[in-house]
Amino acid sequence: MQVTGHITPDSLMTLEAYSKYRKAHKAEIFAHRRLRSVMLGENINVQFESELSIRYQIQEMLRVEKIFEEEGILQEIEAYAPLVPDGSNWKATMMIEYTDVHERKRELARLIGVEDRMFVEVEGHARVYAIADEDMDRENEEKTSAVHFIRFELTDPMRAAVKAGAGVKLGCDHTHYPAHVAIAPEALASLAGDLK
Repeated sequence: MQVTGHITPDSLMTLEAYSKYRKAHKAEIFAHRRLRSVMLGENINVQFESELSIRYQIQEMLRVEKIFEEEGILQEIEAYAPLVPDGSNWKATMMIEYTDVHERKRELARLIGVEDRMFVEVEGHARVYAIADEDMDRENEEKTSAVHFIRFELTDPMRAAVKAGAGVKLGCDHTHYPAHVAIAPEALASLAGDLK
């Protein structure tokens, strides 16, 4: 899958070409996604997106929905391309995961606003809180959504520090979900590649 810096209909594979590519490269794509997935506590999974992961998502949607007309392809690009980091930020899909349906319902009610309390903290710098759900509101007065799209904007000095090897914590300071974790060096090396 060619990473070009900009996802266009012409830069995507045909359904036939993607079907062949998928068989040969599925394990690589999954390894890339696993590398960029950070568990925060037991129930929040933050999947840091990349051009590669979003290209894969778009190609999968086109394959599953059997979309081959330009209008449909453009709609998929429009839906997912905003999740590609643009050099000054990290973008992620945040998933709140509870296997028990009753516990999930209870916790989603308790975790209203959790997406706005997510942060990254580059070693030696102040916390950067997530900008969440820019495409639509994903919560109401009764509960939050199990899926949110978040963006962390990093300053020039923060980006330089990450590229120079500074550690980074991912955290949440929501009253009902206080947690933080150091992002593993291998994951951080991949994330540093997103920054200009």
